[in-house]
Amino acid sequence: MYCPRCGKTFQSLQHFCSSCGQSLAALEETKHEPDFSGPIPAAAPKMPSLKTFLEYRSKKSDERLNFSCQKRKVKKKEQTSKVQINIGIMSLQKNIMKPVRGKTLPLILDPDTDAAGLHGLAVKKMTDFNSDMDEGPYVLIYPDTSEVINIPGTSTPFNLREYKMEIGKTYNRIALFICLESDYDKGEQQDASDSDREVFVRRNRGTEVDLADTLPWEPEHESTPKSTAEKTRASYQSEKEEILISDTDDPNEGTSQSWRNTATSVPDTPSNMTAVRSTVNPLYSTYTQLYAPIAIDEDEDGSQDFNVVPISADPAKEAVDTSISAAHIIENLADAIDHNTVSRFNITRTNVWDGAVRGFRRSTFCEKSDLLVRFTDDAGSVEEGIDAGGPRREFLTLLMSFLQSRPIFEGPPQSRYLVYNAAAIREDEYFMAGKMIAVSIVHGGPGPHFLSRDLVNHIAGQPGFCAHVTDVTDDEIGRALSEIELAHSLKSLQDVLLKHSSMLQTAGCFRHVSSVEEKHTVVAEYLTWYTIGRNHSVIERFKDGLASLNFLDALCQHPSVLAPVLCHTDKRLTSVEVERLFLPQLSPAGSNRRTTETVALSFWADYLMDCEEQGPVSLEELFMFITGLKTEPPAGMTPHPCVTFSQETIYPMANTCANTITLPLLGTYASFKANMDFGIQNSPGFGCL
Repeated sequence: MYCPRCGKTFQSLQHFCSSCGQSLAALEETKHEPDFSGPIPAAAPKMPSLKTFLEYRSKKSDERLNFSCQKRKVKKKEQTSKVQINIGIMSLQKNIMKPVRGKTLPLILDPDTDAAGLHGLAVKKMTDFNSDMDEGPYVLIYPDTSEVINIPGTSTPFNLREYKMEIGKTYNRIALFICLESDYDKGEQQDASDSDREVFVRRNRGTEVDLADTLPWEPEHESTPKSTAEKTRASYQSEKEEILISDTDDPNEGTSQSWRNTATSVPDTPSNMTAVRSTVNPLYSTYTQLYAPIAIDEDEDGSQDFNVVPISADPAKEAVDTSISAAHIIENLADAIDHNTVSRFNITRTNVWDGAVRGFRRSTFCEKSDLLVRFTDDAGSVEEGIDAGGPRREFLTLLMSFLQSRPIFEGPPQSRYLVYNAAAIREDEYFMAGKMIAVSIVHGGPGPHFLSRDLVNHIAGQPGFCAHVTDVTDDEIGRALSEIELAHSLKSLQDVLLKHSSMLQTAGCFRHVSSVEEKHTVVAEYLTWYTIGRNHSVIERFKDGLASLNFLDALCQHPSVLAPVLCHTDKRLTSVEVERLFLPQLSPAGSNRRTTETVALSFWADYLMDCEEQGPVSLEELFMFITGLKTEPPAGMTPHPCVTFSQETIYPMANTCANTITLPLLGTYASFKANMDFGIQNSPGFGCL
């Protein structure tokens, strides 16, 4: 007999095994006599079948698929959870709804937000950031002042995601506005009065008509008396008769005969001519003044009287385009940028031009892609800044400064013009310079602000040339032109022209003069050839580069708006402009922190005035420290600059991507100014102060 657990043999049946302690009571109940003759055989392990293996593999495969799908869904949801749009304020100004400047703020929200939710978020954002907001209620409106209820042009209720797909813009280019409900109602009433046109039929004495609208047809060999205009205006004031015609009337109802029956008080005779005047908005009045047709009134006998409307236009006023701003034009050009692709630039501040040339000549570069800029410091390590706009703006600012000193330009520092350079022709530098300028302006960077006004006018196809002898950098040519200008008699002028005949013949302006005054014409013709004519080929190549992102077409269409972006301007930053541009983010009113922030805000205003007075730090250096720009760019500031406060540092901190400066909370203005100067002067790069 043996133990079934450990195999120990016994001579007689025991109650428990002396080796393992197993109870042997079960052996008493067995009816089969066990075989003690040989060893106990080991049980064969049970092998898995093919069916079991296939079930296991299928289960594991399903687990892997479900795990991968769930991970991708979560990642996609995190990427598209929030979007950013722009919210502004409109107010009624001179019976016209206009946006309030400096009140546009970014708003982060869910892309599936409806009109009601967006309205609440917009009002809360504006009231939180603007303490001077009027009491509501407010209305959410589109840029065309229509209320946000449905998607424009459809009956679909407003949804931000569907609205973005309908207008074809990115979320950060979408701008909506809020306005007071009272202003909105007044604006609607004004629009209704503009749309309901009232037709006035007035009777005039004889052939007198309103000269402000029409000119009467006069028979041949007869003249109009001098007092016609005065009598006409008096007649209009005393004998005006009105007939109101509603726009809701059926346009097909009635004929010309029924119209005459309605206006029975005005006989249809040559002695009582009728004039029809429509009360319309000022824009339409301007249009009718410029493009007024000839009014023809046919009598029953077939004769015709012509009332000719005079066209008066001021060329000087038409030359200035005030209907659109440079920021709006550049915003439309920036719609062509694909924010899903990037063109990379690795830049060293000691040699910005070399890194820029490598980036623009790279085969993967595309001006329609976002610019991703990384700076390396003097030690060769990459700075810690992530390009979300700040490094790009600083790179474009430095690039425009380096471009000004390139040998393809000559002339005064503030009025440079293109010159022929053989080495630059081989490197195609003229095309690259034009492309750099177009890319900088459209991508939110600065303009060059150093090109000659004459060069820009020539590129834009505008007349006008006002170059001076001082613009000539060649000393010998400058002395020759000065001698021509200083000639005081005809004889001396002829002698000077003969002396410099070879120079003048090269430009094609050597001529015989018959008066001393012709010297100015000779000098002007030579300067035109010197700056434009001899450099025609390189100017054309420069224009090819400017055509990138359709900037050249926009310049030709709006020269008066975009020319100041390229040329020098004497306008400088002021402390008042910077203070208004940066919005403070203050703690709740009544808190202890709000009190200290108010003190720091007054220090900030005084510091701006010290910078304006040419202190250790200028306003341009301060603006560069905060935004990466020396002045406000043509495309405007996005996002809107703001001021924050911190007790954790004694030096200023800047986030150029967010256009934000964090001010330290210090007790005295002396320590505040000293720390501001030290921090700004010792902050050469990103990732460090």
